[in-house]
Amino acid sequence: MTLTARPSRPPRTTGGSPLLRAASVTAALVALGSLLGFTRDLLLARLFGATHRTDAFLLAWTVPETAAPLLIEGAMAFLLVPLFSRAVERREDIRRVVSATLPHVLAALVAVTAATFLGAPLLVEVLAPGFADPHLAVRCTRIVSVTVLLFGLAGYLSAALRAHQVFGPPAAIHVAYNVGIIACLAAFHDRLGVTAAALGVALGGLLMVAVQAPAFLRHVGPPRGPSAAALVSLGAFAPIAAFTLLRQGQVYVERFLASSLPAGSISHLNYAQKIAQVPMVLSLIVVTVSFPALVRSVTAGDLPAARRRITGDLGLSGTIVLAASAFLVAFSPEIVALLLEQGEFTGADTEATAQIMRVYSLGLLGQTVVGAASRVFFCFGRPSWYPVAAMAAGLAATAVLAVLAVTAAPARETAGIAAANAAGITLTAAALLLGLRNSETALPARAVAAALGRPVLAAAAAGAAGLLLRPLLGGLPALAALALGAAAVALVFTVVAALTGSKEITRMIGSMLGSMPGTRRT
Repeated sequence: MTLTARPSRPPRTTGGSPLLRAASVTAALVALGSLLGFTRDLLLARLFGATHRTDAFLLAWTVPETAAPLLIEGAMAFLLVPLFSRAVERREDIRRVVSATLPHVLAALVAVTAATFLGAPLLVEVLAPGFADPHLAVRCTRIVSVTVLLFGLAGYLSAALRAHQVFGPPAAIHVAYNVGIIACLAAFHDRLGVTAAALGVALGGLLMVAVQAPAFLRHVGPPRGPSAAALVSLGAFAPIAAFTLLRQGQVYVERFLASSLPAGSISHLNYAQKIAQVPMVLSLIVVTVSFPALVRSVTAGDLPAARRRITGDLGLSGTIVLAASAFLVAFSPEIVALLLEQGEFTGADTEATAQIMRVYSLGLLGQTVVGAASRVFFCFGRPSWYPVAAMAAGLAATAVLAVLAVTAAPARETAGIAAANAAGITLTAAALLLGLRNSETALPARAVAAALGRPVLAAAAAGAAGLLLRPLLGGLPALAALALGAAAVALVFTVVAALTGSKEITRMIGSMLGSMPGTRRT
């Protein structure tokens, strides 16, 4: 599915704006991808539970989990979306940019893929030195090593399409990815065990490329002549890659420490994060869709428009993730039980996973702010090392606090690791916001505090209301209890946010009312 939005002037924030339509379709496709992701995790939990086998696969999954933020939504997007967007803004032939960059990108991806395949035993040893039986993890790591190449190519296609305001195919990649995993799990789990999941990851990566290739050829076309400027721009990759890898370092810390804990600890952490990160991913759709427009504002020298867009993106994405965080904190046990407690996934697994997810949810605002604020530093067309320093400080805090949690909190080690993750990413978010205040954008601190502070108060009230309501819903079927709980949390959040003057809530309500049939817009 292809959705193209080509605004001839700065997009308005009305229900009919091209960016809002693009965000709506992107949200629908990402939501479908998340639903399929739930199905994938449900199958994994049902077929294999939370055991040494799933721990082995999840160690291997560290490769695509690192490749995805680095090569799809992270470094590749931060580098190439501005590069392509500037070419579009200056009316240059984007095919020359493709000709100058794609061969170098492919060569690097092939080299890293080969190194990952050959170095799989060392990689498993470094990531999980306490793992008792690394052979299955090594086999799975070698299978999924191909995702480095495939994710990199998928990220390249996504960046070029988004710069052309084509958002449908890039948003569909997670649907394709999860379809590949689910298909392999369903077809081969009896014969191959958890190795089927690794094969599914490889197939999913191939489908991510296939779903975008037709749109890329239609909207961008084949390479045409080199562009020297594009080659110079590749020098900005180092700080972007360093930032993305440091951010992913939180996962390395978790799995390194959890590898020495009881079997299933890595799996519990993984399941909790996979569920909790869904609202964070959905909240960042706003930022993903608006990023090319932000780059064009910066390229045109319109910094006031850039500041308005940054502040609006932070407020709207923060509002979305905070509303979801309140629900996750209040109803984590019910959510995990409904989604995962089947087959080999036991009640004890549910309790452990829910405890982690409740704590992990406290850092979702930090995750969203880092995702939104970091993009600003990389849209000026030159290297910026400030985000790297901010992320390094956050990772150091995560590592120190996680070690303290594991040594000082027996029987609650995994929850302590999740708390360390939340604290570290929140520290990074605060540092990035401080950096934006002192950067070229000169982002007003008061405007950011208002945009984020009001939904924080609303989330605190909504989460407390959900916790108070939860015991009253205990006798209902799980789905009915969650539906009523979600409605109550959403209502309290909306009322408190509106009473405190949240512009984002007002705009969201206005957009929903404006999109209703028979509603007249003025």
